[in-house]
Amino acid sequence: MSKGGAAVGEVLLTVNDLKTYFYTVSGVSKAVDGVSFHINRGEIMGIVGESGSGKSVASSSIIRLLPARTGKIVSGSIDFDGTDVLKLGKRELLSFRGRDVSMIFQNPMTSLSPVFKVGHQMVEMICAHHKVSRQEAYRMGEEALRKVGIPDAGRRMDSYPYELSGGMCQRVIIAMSLCSNPKLIIADEPTTALDVTVQAQVLELLKDMREKNGMAILLITHNLGVVWQMCDSVMVMYAGKTVEYTTCKELHHNPLHPYTWGLLDSMPKLSSNSGEELATIQGTPPDLRLTGTCCNFSNRCPYAEDLCRNQVPDLKELEPGHFVACHRQGVESRLFRGGVKQHE
Repeated sequence: MSKGGAAVGEVLLTVNDLKTYFYTVSGVSKAVDGVSFHINRGEIMGIVGESGSGKSVASSSIIRLLPARTGKIVSGSIDFDGTDVLKLGKRELLSFRGRDVSMIFQNPMTSLSPVFKVGHQMVEMICAHHKVSRQEAYRMGEEALRKVGIPDAGRRMDSYPYELSGGMCQRVIIAMSLCSNPKLIIADEPTTALDVTVQAQVLELLKDMREKNGMAILLITHNLGVVWQMCDSVMVMYAGKTVEYTTCKELHHNPLHPYTWGLLDSMPKLSSNSGEELATIQGTPPDLRLTGTCCNFSNRCPYAEDLCRNQVPDLKELEPGHFVACHRQGVESRLFRGGVKQHE
């Protein structure tokens, strides 16, 4: 599955049975509840799901960027290139976040301080992770801006973020990630706040970075169209759990979970009539304080049975490399849209 010069099967990140909970006055919210996946070097992996599914919390847990008082990783393991991330001290963690893993957030206008010039912010970041002079750091920052296609990079270094467009600010954030030459970039909805044309440019830029530098990318999105365009593998999350996990090609041609079907059906089609209503997934996601006793999707699933409402399904490998968490998908029988198909 991996590209960009990385060897197939050369694992960079392994997340195993990760559970991240939020402790509030109203109860314990199980935002991520037993998620497992791995990313190879040079691979682009997507995590997809609707808002509140736990995508961003899962990615933030990897770099332990959680609210200090309420968010807590309660169990599981995170291994990054042989390093146990959960055992890193404060200083080691700060170095890890910039040197090994960089994060691109969804709103570029809030990722940069409005009171400091772009050049100042880039120099501070570079000096924090590299033993170079401020003059050398400035040169490195200017070169990084050129690499991401920002014209007149010298003048942009002397600009404040509010003087740049949203697309330009997102390129600055990506340039800052490039300066550290990380092994993994976590891109959390990196194109949500951008117009369609700039979205395409940013996604193409991320793909170029992978091809040229061999870095892996974890792409968080709710847009399956972006997944088809960008990713090698994909994990579908719902209400804090993994419901399907496989290669992007396999998910596109052979989706198996009813929630994945709902996501696919809700995508607008070019062949649709202008007056045709968009398909939706009926119902609402469960309260994350009350999950853990049944299939989280059972209250919205048209194929749910009594077992689904009374027992949590295991994530099982139905086909080589294709994992699904559904009681009605098994070796002896397979669920398809509309009924049950006996396994041949």
